[in-house]
Amino acid sequence: MQIRLQTFTVNKRFALTISRGTTAKTTNLFVRLEHDGIEGWGEASPFSIGETPQTTEALARSLQRVMPLLAPYHPLERDKVDRLLKDSQVPSAARSAIDMAMHDWLGHASGVPLWHLWGLNRENIVPTSVTIGISTPAAAQERVKNWLGMSSEIQSLKVKLGSPAGIAADQAMLQEVMETAPHIKKVSIDANGGWNLKDAVMMSYWLAEQGIDYIEQPLAKGNEDDLQKLYAVSPLPIFVDESCFTSADIPGLVDRCHGINIKLNKCGGLTEATKMIHAAKTFGLGVMFGCYSDSTLMNTALAQLAPLADHLDLDSHLNLLDDPFEGALFQNGRVVPNNNPGLGVALRAKDAAT
Repeated sequence: MQIRLQTFTVNKRFALTISRGTTAKTTNLFVRLEHDGIEGWGEASPFSIGETPQTTEALARSLQRVMPLLAPYHPLERDKVDRLLKDSQVPSAARSAIDMAMHDWLGHASGVPLWHLWGLNRENIVPTSVTIGISTPAAAQERVKNWLGMSSEIQSLKVKLGSPAGIAADQAMLQEVMETAPHIKKVSIDANGGWNLKDAVMMSYWLAEQGIDYIEQPLAKGNEDDLQKLYAVSPLPIFVDESCFTSADIPGLVDRCHGINIKLNKCGGLTEATKMIHAAKTFGLGVMFGCYSDSTLMNTALAQLAPLADHLDLDSHLNLLDDPFEGALFQNGRVVPNNNPGLGVALRAKDAAT
């Protein structure tokens, strides 16, 4: 199989601020895999957790290094390819792009969408949340209005907290959000590791009083011992994101969280995402899907597995000014994969012509 790489830059309609910083645009990688005249597509977007950021440049270098090694393989040899990529120390986001492209190739070769190939029921897909970044209360109010102005079908909000200004600022912002959208009954919180244990305990009780559904990553990665202490007293379910990369991490988190957040860049692709889903459910944990600065291509890929998720946070493509792809549909607040083969993703007309 032959691999081609292309970079593309996506700009957000509204910059997103979390506890670790602000993002207004990213440059992502578009991976095109060709074999027997059939193409499969994948995407990698940069992200940073811990000491080794997965930058666009690092992802591109790693793929260019292994592209000649991938030539002898067939797109159906996912296990062999995954072992080669891991042995070659290819970062997870780059592995995910290759894995995604191999799945897309399989769907095109079979002539059916992946959700259908896996026997999944799209009616089981829950609404996706849309994200409100850290800001002033007034700016948060405007962001909620912008989302609701884009679609009256929005049913769920995810609010980023963990403000450097402290939990009083978090509380003021959330109250403004709740007052601006009183008809939205499902609201979750993502602190992105921005709290210490004392503040997290205090906020868990206060957030429960506000009717919040669950808290995501209240403590920073590396503080899993404190996470266990929070888990023991929190009145709200706790989901982990940065603390859980792959299925291998799940057994060690069973006694300190209620669920996990799966992201393709982070875990290494649809193959590993499937393993994580089954592992989490085996241990009685909830499953949510999330995203970074991903386009329609990547969010459509993860949406293929969306019938298996309890919560969805696949809204990054909805906040892009210049998404080059079209794929999953936004229906009744849900991100729903279409009936086209593979991932069901195509280039928008203006991008296909360039």
